[in-house]
Amino acid sequence: MTATITPPTSKTTTTSHHRILALDAGNYDLKYWNGQRNPKAIRSMRYQLPTGRNPVKYNETSPLIELPDGKRYHFGMQAYKYRRQQQTVVENKVELSRLHLYACIESAPQDPDGTCRLSLDLHLSTPDPDRHHSLIRDQLLGPHEFIRNDIPYEINVESITLEREGLGSYRCAQRQGLLTGSGYTIVIDLGGGTWLSRLIDADGEVIDENVMDRGGSYDLATSISFDHRLTDALGTTADPGLIMDGFRMGHTYADTGHNWREWLDEYLDPWYKNIFRTVKSQYTPFMPRVTKFLVTGGSSHLIADRFAGFPLFAIMPDPQFANVRGLYPQEDIQLCMTAN
Repeated sequence: MTATITPPTSKTTTTSHHRILALDAGNYDLKYWNGQRNPKAIRSMRYQLPTGRNPVKYNETSPLIELPDGKRYHFGMQAYKYRRQQQTVVENKVELSRLHLYACIESAPQDPDGTCRLSLDLHLSTPDPDRHHSLIRDQLLGPHEFIRNDIPYEINVESITLEREGLGSYRCAQRQGLLTGSGYTIVIDLGGGTWLSRLIDADGEVIDENVMDRGGSYDLATSISFDHRLTDALGTTADPGLIMDGFRMGHTYADTGHNWREWLDEYLDPWYKNIFRTVKSQYTPFMPRVTKFLVTGGSSHLIADRFAGFPLFAIMPDPQFANVRGLYPQEDIQLCMTAN
């Protein structure tokens, strides 16, 4: 069910520019899209700088956020350059909605005083909209002030459209012609911290669903991090966050050259097969009507080759950004279909 939230009419803020923003704040990446060019991503980790600490270099993919109370947060890959960075995958990402929004708002034309003033219509997804609705609304709706990469912002979130994670990917797959026009589709969304499944009929209605609070690729990375073949080579313990990064960089651990490519399947096969067994067990009564499994999410590339050539399975192209593309309003349908 999609919920559109609007603030009380008595609280309004005059702003210079209006923007529609789709935001998919994942456990591994913060994905966002304003409907132009391609979506962008910021690694979902941060470091809170002490008052006396100067930041390392910041940029659009590793922005520095300063709040009115003076607290500063450095997001993205640059957070690795500090000690004890915080990774969203081991936290409750819903509680970080406000900070994640600030990180993903890129600059607009500035007023003469140097301030970016924006009004926003947000399109967001969350695993459980009914449970997270109030917390997200309380954090995001209404006026905000902060500094991003030395640029002051005054924004007003005018509306929030909140829907289930995975539905954006489903819509994007429809637009790309990956789904048949009849029968049921099971969307399997493999994320960094979680995985979920949705059973959707031909009218786009969610019939059943399963949202796992854990079990995403971070669990896979944690299992690999304890393997002595890696820890012995490193001479120290392995960070599951760096292993998750390695999943996208040839299965190599940071800059060390040590990797787990040769024995990855020992962990990968049990991980994804357990997920698919759980899905099959839950939806057994509906299986005769299932015409497609849509495999998507930022971790789906790990198993994409397992399903190549099987007509029952559709592997979402560019799965990292499929959900955020589908979140953006329908009028930009051609962008979803043609962007690389």
